[in-house]
This record gives sequence, structure tokens and C-alpha cells, in this order.
Amino acid sequence: MLGYRVPAPDEAMLISGAKAKGDAPFRVVTGHGAFVLPFFRKARFLTLAMCESEVAEKCVTQQGITLNVRAVIAFKVGNDTESIISAAQRFLSEQDQMSVLTGRIFAGHLRSIIGSMTVEQIIRERQKLATEVLDGSKEEMARIGLTVDALQIQSIDDDGLGYINAMSAPHNAAIQQMAQIAQAQANQKAAEAEQESQRQQAEFARQTAVVKAQYKAEVDKAQAEAAQAGPLAEAEAQREVLAMRTELAQRAAELRQQELVAEVVKPAEAEAERVRILAVADAEKMKILAEAAASHNRVALDKALIDQLPDIVERAAAGLAGANLTVLNGADGLSQVASGLVSQGKAIFDALRGETFDYDTAETSLVPNTESHP
Repeated sequence: MLGYRVPAPDEAMLISGAKAKGDAPFRVVTGHGAFVLPFFRKARFLTLAMCESEVAEKCVTQQGITLNVRAVIAFKVGNDTESIISAAQRFLSEQDQMSVLTGRIFAGHLRSIIGSMTVEQIIRERQKLATEVLDGSKEEMARIGLTVDALQIQSIDDDGLGYINAMSAPHNAAIQQMAQIAQAQANQKAAEAEQESQRQQAEFARQTAVVKAQYKAEVDKAQAEAAQAGPLAEAEAQREVLAMRTELAQRAAELRQQELVAEVVKPAEAEAERVRILAVADAEKMKILAEAAASHNRVALDKALIDQLPDIVERAAAGLAGANLTVLNGADGLSQVASGLVSQGKAIFDALRGETFDYDTAETSLVPNTESHP
């Protein structure tokens, strides 16, 4: 947009040509844009990024010993409006001069602080030196709108004089002595460790030999037991084989017995049962035939008796004809006599039927007697 300007995130936009707030000579804009009226307003930009300045200075200590000191300063323009205005009024046209001026300021403070210290203090308390230089330059840097983020002393040397080396000689000797002692102690510990290792190896070898001996004894014992157990195991195996064979023989005998029962006994029993059944059937047949024959003979006998009954009655009547009988009741009495004769004939018939006869002779014994009797 025409007339609208926006500073970068690490810049401050300075707008001049108009009355600013308060006593500020110009308007400071950071973090957002603003309208700049052409021809009537002018906008310039001041960097707020981190800057670096190096210092390489010869400094004389309290003891009069010259030291070469190298340091690096990290600084920037302050973020507040007052610091930006102060820095802009001094460095806006030549912003590279901020690094030069900062280096000179710190060089002066560095010489001043080192001049009040001994070499031993400077070497041993380097952080203290940096802190005192920062504290001494803080107010002066603030007046020109700059803030120091860090001061790092990179190196300190005596330019080949040998003072620092001489100062460090006792310490180096002590360090070397301590190093030698430590090395001796390390060697001693190494020797002890080696001896301990050898002792442990010997102990391990001894224990290994014992274990091997025990193992060999156990193996020999196991082999002896195995050798001794071999015949016993073989005998046991043979006994088991015999037992199995005996069991198989018993099973074979039982099977053969079952086969004999199936092949011989069962057929014989069946044949005997058949013969018995046939015998019983024959006996039953003979009984039936005998009963039939007896029944036939009985029928024949009864028929013979019946056939003889009239003759018997007739003979009885004939006998009565020659007898001297007196009939009292006339016709009724005669009838009674005839009935009595018939009854006597029937009684004789029943008596004859009730007797036991020999069926083989019954037919001949019952042949009627044809002889006449007076």
C-alpha cells in the first residue's frame, strides 16, 4: 500500500518530520507497520540484531607484567524506546561503528581491571575478570543505547615471557607427581589385579581339576553300574520275554480251547441233544402208539363185550327158564325180572371193563365161549 511501511522483526522504524510523543525527536515503530506520508515524513531503519566485537589488547598487571588478552563481546541495541533513540542518534548513519566503539569501550575497561589484578588472579579467576569488565562498562554502554549479552575472554598469554609457564611449573610438578603416584598406584593395582587374576585362574584350574576328577569318578561309577546292570538288565529282559511268551502260550491255549469247544464240544453237544430229542421223540411216539394200541384194544374189547352181552343175558334168561320162579306181580313182575337180567348183564360188562387186561392176550381171552351150558 502506498505510504505504508513495515519494519523487519529485528529492526526499528524511525519516522521523522512530525511531532512525536513526549520529548522524542522522532517516532519509533517496532513489530508493526505505519503510514509514512510521502515528502512530509521520512522513515529510516535501525538494526536490533545481535552484533559482535572483538578485542585484542596488551594489558599490564599489578605486577607490571604485560599480558596479551583477547576477548569477544556480544551486544545489541536495547529494545526500549529510549535505547533505540540513543543508538539511532549515534549510529543510524554508520551502524558499523557500533562494533568499533564497543570494542574500544571494552578495551579501556579491560586494561583498567587487569591493571588492578595479579597474573595469578587473572589466570585463576578469569570469570571474575569478565564480570568486573561487564559491570564497569554496563553504564557507559547504556548511555549509547547498547546492552551487552555476553563477554568471553578467549586467551591470555605473557608474550613469551615465561611467567605464566613458571607460575604453572609447581602446579605442573605437583600434577606430574600426582600423575606418577597415580600411575604407580595404577601399576600396583594392575599388578595386584594380575596376581588376583592368576590366583583366580589357578583356583579355577584346581576346581576344574577337582570337578573333572569327580566327573570322571561319577562316569566310571556309572559305567561300572551300567556294566553290572547289563547282565541284570538282560536277565530281566529275558524274564520279561519268558513271561510274555508264557502269557502268549496261555492265550494261545485259551484260544485253542475255545476253538475246540467251537469245533468239537459244541457239535458233540448239539449231536447229543439231537439224539436225546430224537429219543424223546421216539419214546413219545411209542407211548402214543401204545396208547393208541391200548385204546384200539379197549375199543375192540368193549365191542366184544357188547357183542357178547346179549348172549350173556340170553344165557341168564335161559337159566331162569328152567328154574322154578314164582312171579308175583304179573306182567310188572316179569318186566322186573327182565330188567334185572339186563342189569346183571351190564354189571358183568362193567366188571369186565374195570379189570386190567394184558392187551396182547385180551383179544383171545375175550373170545366168547360158544359152549352151551344146561
